[in-house]
Amino acid sequence: MNLNVSGHHLDMTHALRDYVGSKMERIERHFDHVLDAEVVLEVEKLRHKAEATMQIRGAKLHAEATKDDMYAAIDAMVDKLDRQTVKHKEKACDHHNREARHIDMSTD
Repeated sequence: MNLNVSGHHLDMTHALRDYVGSKMERIERHFDHVLDAEVVLEVEKLRHKAEATMQIRGAKLHAEATKDDMYAAIDAMVDKLDRQTVKHKEKACDHHNREARHIDMSTD
C-alpha cells in the first residue's frame, strides 16, 4: 500500500506517522487490495481532525473523524475505514456467490 500522510497546521512527527502506519496495517489484514491511501491530519483550535481517502480495487473509500485528541481521531477514522473495507469485501463476495448459485441452478 502506498501511504501518504500530511498535516495541516501541525508538525508531522515520526510518532504520528508511525502511529498512522501501524493503524492502517489493520485495514490491510482485512482487505489486501488497497492500492493507495492518503491521510490528512489537521488541528484547528482545540479540534483534531483525521481524514483519509483510500483507493482500493473497485472503489474509493473516504472517512473522517474529529476528536479532542489526535490519536483518538486517528483511531476513530481507522475504525470507519475498517468497517467500509469489510462491507466492500462482503459485497464483492456475495456478488460472486449469487453468480455461482445461479449457474448451479441453471444446470439442473
